[in-house]
Amino acid sequence: MEKNDIFIVIPAYNEEKMIKNTIRGLKKKGYNNIIVVDDGSQDKTYEKAKEEDVIVCRHIINRGLGGALGTGIKCSLLYKPKVIVTFDADGQHSPDDVEKVVKPISEGYDFVVGSRLMDKNELKNMPLVKRIGNFGLNLITFLLGGYLISDSQSGLRAFSYEAAKKIVEELKSDRYEVSSEFLIIAKRNKFKVKEVPIKTIYTEYSMSRGTNVITGIKIFLKLLLQKLF
Repeated sequence: MEKNDIFIVIPAYNEEKMIKNTIRGLKKKGYNNIIVVDDGSQDKTYEKAKEEDVIVCRHIINRGLGGALGTGIKCSLLYKPKVIVTFDADGQHSPDDVEKVVKPISEGYDFVVGSRLMDKNELKNMPLVKRIGNFGLNLITFLLGGYLISDSQSGLRAFSYEAAKKIVEELKSDRYEVSSEFLIIAKRNKFKVKEVPIKTIYTEYSMSRGTNVITGIKIFLKLLLQKLF
C-alpha cells in the first residue's frame, strides 16, 4: 500500500513539548498525510503543529480523547484514504510501527490494534500498575460487548475506510472510554479485527500522560451507562 493512501490522526492536548518531534518522526518515514486535532490546548500545541505543514483541526474547548479522535477521523474521511491510523502525540509510539498496523488492512482486516503486551520484552518494560490497569480495562471492554484483546487501550490503531465510516456514525464517547468503545462497535458490526505487536517508548513525559486508576473507574462507569441507555 502506498503511504499516500494513509492518513494519520494525532489527538493532542497541551503537547507543545512533543508535537513537533512526533510529526517530524512520521514525516521522516514518508507519512505526509497528517491531521493533528488540537483539543482545546492551553499552550502552543496549535501554533507548533501549524508550523509543520500538516492539517490542524482545533477545538475551542477540551472535548477529550474521544472527541478529538472523532473529529480527526471525520476530517480524514473527507480525503477518502484507504487507511486511517491513530497515533499518540506524546512520543510513546515508533513511526516504524505504522506499517505494522497498516499491513493487515491490505490483507482484508477492518480494524488493527497495535499491542504493547504481545511481545514479552515489551511487556517487561510496561510498569506493573499499567499492566494491571490494562488487564482490568480489557476485561471490562469484553464484558460490555467488545472484543477481548491484549491491549484494548492502545493509542496506535488502523481502520479501513469503511470501518472508520461506521465507527464515527456510532461513536458516543468523548473521553478515554473511546478506546473500549471502538472495540465494542467493532464487535457489534462484526469487524475483522487483528492485533500486532508494537514497541513502546516509555519516558518520564509519556508516563505522566494517559490513564490512571481514577480514569479507569470513569471509563467503566461511562461504558456501563452507554450499555444501559
